[in-house]
Amino acid sequence: MATSLTDTHGIIAIAAAAVAVVALIWCVILSVSVRRLRRGQTLVLGDSGEQDLVTHAVGVEAALHQIQDQVRTSGARLDARLGQIEGDLRGVISHRALVRYDAYNELSGRQSMSIALLDDERSGIVLSCIHHRDQARVYGKQVREGRSELELSPEEAEAVRLAITGGGEDQAAADGHGG
Repeated sequence: MATSLTDTHGIIAIAAAAVAVVALIWCVILSVSVRRLRRGQTLVLGDSGEQDLVTHAVGVEAALHQIQDQVRTSGARLDARLGQIEGDLRGVISHRALVRYDAYNELSGRQSMSIALLDDERSGIVLSCIHHRDQARVYGKQVREGRSELELSPEEAEAVRLAITGGGEDQAAADGHGG
């Protein structure tokens, strides 16, 4: 029973062999793909290949939720601390101005001075140092919301005005009398 390759049995045999070769090539390609997939899976999962990718993804998601909760908790603590610090800073001296002048119309080099030290609510103190040839006097007046309980001298009022407006330090006022 010799058959030739051109009859029906021969053509079927050639077709079956071709399909077998294609299937073999396809198996080699799939084997290489699976090997690459396992190598990548080992990189993601580690060497303990006991868990599958889905289990690993669930674990990663749980860890991510835990980290998000920690970030939220830390953020809330930081917000609370920031609020406390902002409250504490309201009473800190943040505006100041210094005015120098000659209190007794002497040519003493403007050694008398008034300095305003105020917080963000424009409250604080004004200190005036009045220098004369043989004596020096220091006066202090409390300031609340930009106003003093006691009348301010022109130099003290100028120091408060400069402190509130941000006019700076070491500003010179007109010569006058302080106190």
